[in-house]
Amino acid sequence: MRGSVLKLADVIEALTGAKPTNASSIITEAFVDSRQVLPAGMFVALPGERSDGHDHIKQAFELGASLAIIQKDVGDQFPVVDLTAPQPSAGYDLPSGPFCLKVENSLEALQKIAGFWRGKLNTRVISITGSIGKSTTKELTSDVLSQRYRTLKSRGNLNNEIGLPLSLLRLSSGHQRAVLEMGFYVPGEIRQLCDLAKPVIGVVTNVGPVHAARAGSLEVIARGKAELVESLPQNGVAILNFDDPLVLEMAERTDARLFYYGLDPKADLWASHIEGLGLDGIRFQLHYEKEVIHLRVPMIGRHSVYTVLRAVSVGLMEDLTWQEIINGLQQGRNQLRMVAVTTKNGAMLLDDSYNSSPESCIAALNLLGEMKGRKIAVLGDMLELGSYEEQGHIAVGQRAAEICDVLVAVGKRSRILVKAALAAGLPKESIHWFSEISKVTTFLESFLQAGDIALIKGSLGMAMSQIVTALEVSDD
Repeated sequence: MRGSVLKLADVIEALTGAKPTNASSIITEAFVDSRQVLPAGMFVALPGERSDGHDHIKQAFELGASLAIIQKDVGDQFPVVDLTAPQPSAGYDLPSGPFCLKVENSLEALQKIAGFWRGKLNTRVISITGSIGKSTTKELTSDVLSQRYRTLKSRGNLNNEIGLPLSLLRLSSGHQRAVLEMGFYVPGEIRQLCDLAKPVIGVVTNVGPVHAARAGSLEVIARGKAELVESLPQNGVAILNFDDPLVLEMAERTDARLFYYGLDPKADLWASHIEGLGLDGIRFQLHYEKEVIHLRVPMIGRHSVYTVLRAVSVGLMEDLTWQEIINGLQQGRNQLRMVAVTTKNGAMLLDDSYNSSPESCIAALNLLGEMKGRKIAVLGDMLELGSYEEQGHIAVGQRAAEICDVLVAVGKRSRILVKAALAAGLPKESIHWFSEISKVTTFLESFLQAGDIALIKGSLGMAMSQIVTALEVSDD
């Protein structure tokens, strides 16, 4: 049973304050991409320079949408109920088939509907923010909570002013918990998301220079992330990384209960004896109060222990038993975006090409260090680091020199890490730099040998996944 679900009447009440009696049809889900629309869905037409949702209303209706939220005139193409005009005394005459609701601003309407719907539900929301680790923390936390509670999680990385409202509109009264990511780009954004989602538990992973080009300094990023803990109610819980000084400082910015995790024994929940098992996962000990739990989980890399600590922290705060928590951790569905694939000549590629930052790149290099075989780091530029661009690439280059046997770099920014790796002692003949992805692929096709382990990592804009696609063994 889904329980109480969003209806057309809720949408109109959210936007006008008046609840119509002739609008009992169910809204299955909200969409901003007309290609993804499902039957009885609500399509929100967002304006845009490259792609305007108002140009795709017909496609949305053809795929089964029952309603479109618009802010522009669409002529006589579709039935329109204009909510920007004075409300008729007799109420709105709603068409029987698919129709449009015209509003002043379709994005604000989406947010208003989402906030209204969230306010009608008793679901406890757990929100996660931080520079890296949000998605994996969300996935594992959902796995843990699902052992007892009916849990909804945000899809992919829908964590902004558009994605989070879409997630909220998937909620029903049957959901007992919701685990939602919150991204940060500009000050005030997370506070706005909290106003909509009303989280009772906030988890902060870390503060790093991801998107620093847009956000500014680390201090600005930290203040932005802190908006989550500032928004928590007094009876809520702020789950903070004890090992990150900028996260630790957030304790002063909330009235909620504080719960710390990390590798320091002074944290409420801490880990020790961490052992990386390569692609077989990690082994470690958890310490909580007087208990010591020995665990082995199917997550890649020693750094994944932080993901486990966050998920366990939420489980403890939500009164799960240790057995329920362990069952959730052992499910094995939650991995990093890293995938191991085999090349045509028998080498193994660790595909972590989704994105890159100094912290995540060093963590991936650490995993490479746990593997057996000739270690090759294929690293592309890290984008959007702002004033931390040089510092971040130097740190990665230094760590690459300590870990890998061969460094293959691509992109103009990666020249910085090449120079750092050389200065750190990696022999010049073990370093190869290229300006284009295609040249890297050509080089690796002849260079890789059976038994090699090659890490492929770079920012999404570098399209490092093309290397993996070209080199992996085809299923044909």
